[in-house]
Amino acid sequence: MNWFKKLFASKPQADDRDPSQSNAYDLIGGEKTIRLIAHYFYQQMQQRPDTQSLLSIHRAPIADSEQKLFEFLSGWLGGPQLYQQKYGHPALRARHMPFAIDQAMVEQWLTCMEQAIIKAIKKPEHQQVIFQAISTLANNMRNKD
Repeated sequence: MNWFKKLFASKPQADDRDPSQSNAYDLIGGEKTIRLIAHYFYQQMQQRPDTQSLLSIHRAPIADSEQKLFEFLSGWLGGPQLYQQKYGHPALRARHMPFAIDQAMVEQWLTCMEQAIIKAIKKPEHQQVIFQAISTLANNMRNKD
C-alpha cells in the first residue's frame, strides 16, 4: 500500500479523516467524484447483460446500495469516514460472506467498477492506481472457487 500512499501524499485535515490514509479523495475530485463512481458502478451493473448475476444478489432498492458504496469509498479513498460513522468498521469480507463470490462474480464487479472509474475520474494515472488497489480489495472478497 506504500505505492498508493506515495502517489497520493497525505495532508492533515480538519475533519475525521485518518491522516495515514491517502489523499486520493481530494485529488480525484472529492465527494462529487465519489458519488459519480458509485452511481456509474450501479448503472453499469443494471445495464450490462453480462453482470445480471451480480445484480441479482443486490437488495432493492439499488439506491441504498449506491449510497453505501459512496460512503465506503469516501473513507477508503481518504475522505470522511461516512460508512464507519453509520455502520461501524466495514468488515467487508464478513459482510460479503453470505454471498457466493467466485472469480466470475469478482470479474463482473470489477468490470462495473473499472467502467465507473474511467467515466468519473479524469486522470488516467489516478484511474489506474485506484483500479489496481480496488482490484486487490475485490479479489479478497472471493469466498468460492
